[in-house]
Amino acid sequence: MRLDELDRRIVAQLLEHGRASYAQIGDRVGLSAPAVKRRVDRLRADGVITGFAAIVDPAALGWTTEAFIEIFCTGATSPEEIYSSIRKHPEVVAAYTVSGDASALVHVRVRDIQHLEQSLERLRREDNITATKTAIVLSRLIGRPTDTPPDGRAGG
Repeated sequence: MRLDELDRRIVAQLLEHGRASYAQIGDRVGLSAPAVKRRVDRLRADGVITGFAAIVDPAALGWTTEAFIEIFCTGATSPEEIYSSIRKHPEVVAAYTVSGDASALVHVRVRDIQHLEQSLERLRREDNITATKTAIVLSRLIGRPTDTPPDGRAGG
């Protein structure tokens, strides 16, 4: 689907102010509330907007430690097999296949270092995971809650 400039601006507003009303978004992009609603409905129907979610502060839940774990797997392990191995671990908040030596890069959030160690031990027990390499996050420099490119334009 091709997005026009108004669609991009509406999506950017939703990404920044997810609870804004159609009227508030309309004021910011120069449309009426019904026009914004029609566009949002179309963007949802076309799969551009795939859902709405609450963004929760992990610290409020007690999960204050983050780490990135390089996962090394046996032979030619497929992304589906890696997914099956890591999806059942609640500490995993994101995972990616990557270029380089590792098979995947996994982002985890845990309560503390002891919880991280327990999580690593469980991951290492997966049949297709042969090794891991972990980097613990000391501080977050940028933490964008969306996939919006640096120029602020969503989609395209």
